Amino acid sequence: MPDQTTRIADPAGVAPSTRYSHVVSATGRQVFVAGQVALDESGALVGEGDAVAQARQVFANIGRCLAAAGAGFEHLTKLTIFVTDIAHLPGVRTAWDEALDPKHAPASSAVQVAGLFLPGLLLEIEAYAVVPDERG
Repeated sequence: MPDQTTRIADPAGVAPSTRYSHVVSATGRQVFVAGQVALDESGALVGEGDAVAQARQVFANIGRCLAAAGAGFEHLTKLTIFVTDIAHLPGVRTAWDEALDPKHAPASSAVQVAGLFLPGLLLEIEAYAVVPDERG
């Protein structure tokens, strides 16, 4: 089935991006993934104090959630990243680069927050994806 997603990293008049797309449009079935944190399948915190380890767990959780909906990282259209300290963004970027193919770069926002729902959590990421319409 043909890809029904358009990604624009550098619209005219906007500073270009190499990691994310400023604009993503897609046609198909929408998938919304609730904010994921660095908890393993038993609910234990992974990577206490380590933004890279937590981000890797978060992206693993997002991958599992997408798969449960018949989607993959290539279908991502938008990520919203919440960090308790903006200094954690390089760790998020490390895990992002490991998990995501740059040719499928989603739109993205990053926000520093005062805290998350459990002590020790450094970040949370929610994801949106669009799976191409099977009727193509």
